[in-house]
Amino acid sequence: MSFEKLGLRTELLRAVAANGYTCPTSIQSQAIPAVLEGRDILAGSQTGTGKTASFALPVLQRLSMNTAGHNKPRALILTPTRELAAQVEDSVRTYGKNLRLRSAVIFGGVGMGPQVGAFRRGVDVVVATPGRLLDHAGQKTVDLSRVEILVLDEADRMLDMGFIHDIRRILALLPKKRQNLMFSATYTNDIRKLADGFLNRPVSIDVTVRNSAVKTITQKVYTVASNRKRELLSNLIREGGWSQVLVFTRTKHGANKLTKQLQDDGVSAAAIHGNKSQAARTRALEDFKTGEVRTLIATDIAARGLDITLLPHVVNYELPHVPEDYLHRIGRTGRAGASGVALSLVCEEERKQLQSIEKLLRKPLDVAQPPACFRKEAASSNAGPVHRPERKEGGRQGFKPRRDRVHAV
Repeated sequence: MSFEKLGLRTELLRAVAANGYTCPTSIQSQAIPAVLEGRDILAGSQTGTGKTASFALPVLQRLSMNTAGHNKPRALILTPTRELAAQVEDSVRTYGKNLRLRSAVIFGGVGMGPQVGAFRRGVDVVVATPGRLLDHAGQKTVDLSRVEILVLDEADRMLDMGFIHDIRRILALLPKKRQNLMFSATYTNDIRKLADGFLNRPVSIDVTVRNSAVKTITQKVYTVASNRKRELLSNLIREGGWSQVLVFTRTKHGANKLTKQLQDDGVSAAAIHGNKSQAARTRALEDFKTGEVRTLIATDIAARGLDITLLPHVVNYELPHVPEDYLHRIGRTGRAGASGVALSLVCEEERKQLQSIEKLLRKPLDVAQPPACFRKEAASSNAGPVHRPERKEGGRQGFKPRRDRVHAV
């Protein structure tokens, strides 16, 4: 199927073609026609499958059918993080460049003045994080009474980050008659409960394999002592000639510390997390995308929604405490059909987290052979390699995946 067959207008097709896209992804081919029909949508789609275009394109088309009248926002797209808001708004501008529609991105960490100015000049599409949007609503610098289409992007992460009350406050500011689109990387019971509260007879679209990872991602584990993780990571980056790698740590302090250590090793690195100013976060991301920095160290919340074209490597320097966050992390690579590699550096203390992740995936992760010097240490170390206990007959001694229920990854 081609984009032409989805019913998009010529101006949007030109923008899509100019960005090198020829065939829609599964989520796009299902969602775009339904949105164009005015239906509410509940869509579950793994990251990297073209989710943003699946709502941005039809929303722009519906708004372009009537451009006369007021200057108040007609479409509202809510996202959980600043970085995702900026990238979604960039996509809206890119796809809508041939249309007479205006967009604005609204998030915290920066001054409100330019945002207020955008509202005064008039804007059709607002992409916002919940907190800053409510700040504007409280100061009456934005009027949401004319919103025709609401999009909740990355709804699962918004729930994880505690935005449910903010979302409900925003819903109360919107017209009751509107089109609602909810997109999520995972399709959980909490998501369905939220959807039941405001979606009107939605079209349900699920192109995910529940709790699985994108098939184009190669996942491997390196077992290594905790005090040699940094050395192993530095070795992999330099000896492997990696040009770009996104590395996850659990804490902001850990991200700063690892960044400094890699820089001392001669590896260009920058950190991105909640304690960084918005200007510093934007600069780090831009330097990473342009290749000036080849290693970006991030915490889970800061990296949510990062869209880096053809990112080849993701490394879990520390495993997440919540196994579902593993899927969000590695979903930064292997996007839009491209291949990617996700590596996890696992020490003995993280054995339980690894088992939880493998239980979620319903398959064991392959253990890679580290460089010779690390294999020699592992053999002489008291910690030794990470041990996965097998389920014994009549006992519950650990997780052993059922082979008949393994999902392809």
